[in-house]
Amino acid sequence: MTDVAVATLGLVKRFGRQAAVDDIDLGVPYGSVYGFLGPNGSGKTTTIRMLLGLVHATSGEIKVLGSTVPERAADVLPRVGSLVEGPAFHPYLSGRANLARLDAADRFADPRTSRARVDAALERVGLLSAARKRYRAYSLGMRQRLAIAAALLMPRDLLVLDEPTNGLDPQGTREVRNLIASLAEDGATILVSSHLLSEVEQICSHVGVMRQGRLVAQGAIDDVRAGARPVVDVATSMPDEATSVLHGLGFEDVVPTPSGVRAVTTREGGDGAGAALTLRGASPESIVEALVAAGVGVRGFAVQSPSLEDLFVSLTGEGFDVSE
Repeated sequence: MTDVAVATLGLVKRFGRQAAVDDIDLGVPYGSVYGFLGPNGSGKTTTIRMLLGLVHATSGEIKVLGSTVPERAADVLPRVGSLVEGPAFHPYLSGRANLARLDAADRFADPRTSRARVDAALERVGLLSAARKRYRAYSLGMRQRLAIAAALLMPRDLLVLDEPTNGLDPQGTREVRNLIASLAEDGATILVSSHLLSEVEQICSHVGVMRQGRLVAQGAIDDVRAGARPVVDVATSMPDEATSVLHGLGFEDVVPTPSGVRAVTTREGGDGAGAALTLRGASPESIVEALVAAGVGVRGFAVQSPSLEDLFVSLTGEGFDVSE
């Protein structure tokens, strides 16, 4: 638990008899952008709230930046910026005034440099031109960006962002993605919960997948995705005949597609791009040869690596938004 920015051991949170979080061992490496994924109700936000000391765990251990939470939360949380369950500001105050109030409440912030910090945070999220506008006139996307600005008022070693692109248009989403990347380049560790898998694939180095309160997968994104089996797509106008050939090769799970058929492979010879892709012991070349020998017209043949969406569905059994 000392080699990671965020670590939990046997973390459990129960509400009555219901386990919202059930015995999870979370590990967020220093310097990583960690995508925290899962369907609604899977326990993501409850976990985040426990990490920040907002909710007490039923059992288990939590360490954030090497300090035990909640026992040493007061010492470590000034080094943590967070956005949890949407922004909350005074509607009658301007964006700048809202941030100024938050900055004034920070006992570690020098009041002599408050204006510079507020303006720098607003500029970083693209709201400096709207700094004088009242918060109640902000769009949902602007409110989301103001909340991220609040998390950036002071230098942070860890950022915890719950759905940071919620309500943003494609341009705003792109800006937040670039912001997260630049913060990571500056050395911050970032834990981001998101429902946009396309964004997670672009910005995250590591992922954790929750299902019904349990952590069902975790690790570097390439390693986690490598654990899923690639698929073979055969483009043909003779799907029944192609299915028969694949069954003859010993594979049972063959499904029709609009262009032909699809079958799941196994991976032999280790992980990585150099591993041999096989289908019940048959190489891709021998599969094509068998199809052609049986008179099946093959218009296309491809071995596809599973997307993060495919992996998510296989782990949770649920669909997921993949774009805004």
